[in-house]
Amino acid sequence: MIDVALAPGLAMLILTIFGLLWIAAGYLLGRKNKTLDDHMLAGRNVGLAFASATAMATWVTSNTTMTAPQLTYQLGIWGMVGYSLGAIGLILFAPLAGRIKKLLPHGFTSGDFIRERYGNLAWRVFLIISLFYAFGWLISLGMAGGILVNALSGLNYHLGMSVILLVCVSYTLLGGLRAVIATDFAQTIIILLGVISIAFLVIDNIGFETLHNNLQQDNPMLLSLLFPAAIMFLFNNLLFGVGEIFHSNVWWSRAFAFRKNTGTKAYLIGGLLWLPIPIVAGFIALAAPSLGLLVPSADMVGPMVAGQILGTTGAVIVFIVIFSALASSLDSLLAATSDLITQDIYRGHINKAATDERCFRISKYIIVGLGLFTWLLCLPRLTTLASLLYFTGAFVASAIWPIVFGLYFRWASGLAAALAMSAGTVVGLIAYFQIGYYVAALVSCAVSLLLIVTVSMLTRSDFTFEKLTKKKEVLS
Repeated sequence: MIDVALAPGLAMLILTIFGLLWIAAGYLLGRKNKTLDDHMLAGRNVGLAFASATAMATWVTSNTTMTAPQLTYQLGIWGMVGYSLGAIGLILFAPLAGRIKKLLPHGFTSGDFIRERYGNLAWRVFLIISLFYAFGWLISLGMAGGILVNALSGLNYHLGMSVILLVCVSYTLLGGLRAVIATDFAQTIIILLGVISIAFLVIDNIGFETLHNNLQQDNPMLLSLLFPAAIMFLFNNLLFGVGEIFHSNVWWSRAFAFRKNTGTKAYLIGGLLWLPIPIVAGFIALAAPSLGLLVPSADMVGPMVAGQILGTTGAVIVFIVIFSALASSLDSLLAATSDLITQDIYRGHINKAATDERCFRISKYIIVGLGLFTWLLCLPRLTTLASLLYFTGAFVASAIWPIVFGLYFRWASGLAAALAMSAGTVVGLIAYFQIGYYVAALVSCAVSLLLIVTVSMLTRSDFTFEKLTKKKEVLS
């Protein structure tokens, strides 16, 4: 039996209030969506404040607020430091966002770029990778919703997961990217204020010295700087985070949606705002051994420690923060994945003559389908959040170098990109199962780099970037 910090009724009340607020926002904002551009890309007119907020809030996922504590609980200080390196992905994507907006002013998805830059073979490999990753991330977010509710209130995992999915699907369906970005702005404020509050409360209740002494006595490995698996994880997570952002349509859709000369600044600010959050989230997990908590699953440690130490007030804050983090990522992923399926699968393969109006309608059906599919796959709760998340690392890390080389070097070829992504993914998955999750992205990235360079030298391309800017009639 799990000790809970929130009464079940209070937890449901919080879910209901915030759920209704976000759905109402989706409805009100969705009334402004008249075109496909409005629905998918918020009219391509998002300013710096909202752009920075959505970049930061989307990256503050359930994995930040719940997996960071899990990894700290398992790997010690390297777990939270390693996870914080995910900020590097946003920061490095900053100049790429400006480049993307310049090269593809009329683009919709990351798939648009891969298709026009590398051709159909690389495009289809990229789509497989993107969809595998998107489904993995969707499932991890849905699971996190159920785990959050169960850990803090004792409410059934399936109930919490279902309610959070229903809320996010509803307001994303109603409002599109415009609603996603607007709610992200509000969620950013909630997350930042909540994280600061939690940090102060933990320090006030425990203190650094007491925490350090207890860990030194009971579990010194968590403080060790020579923890081999943790050190490998640090570098692996750095590449995983870069791969996640560089390839994912979540971030490309925002680059297309932001105003001209906004993307670079927005991603830089978002990365700097995000950097301390996993440190704070991971820090509270270090108190678990001292508290003698019986943690049934490592991915529950964050909410359980917060509830134990901070009481009902702290548990409410944690609940709202993690709910906001979940919603800000789940809505973004639903919208971006719907865009990818609509533009690259439906319009790209099924109905090439589809009008914008037709795609507008289809995208709404796809959002509902994605929500239902995610719900079904979340029901069994087959693994922990970290295990599921890092399984996808082998996929996304393989796309880093094809994207970078494709954006900046004319000689990178389509065959090289296809082979780099395919072989990188396969070898990364082998490493995941044979060695561990903490090396999958490392191996995948290394193999991909080797192949994109060597094969491009043998099948040298002479691509002209001006071709991309002239594809308005194809992309819009």
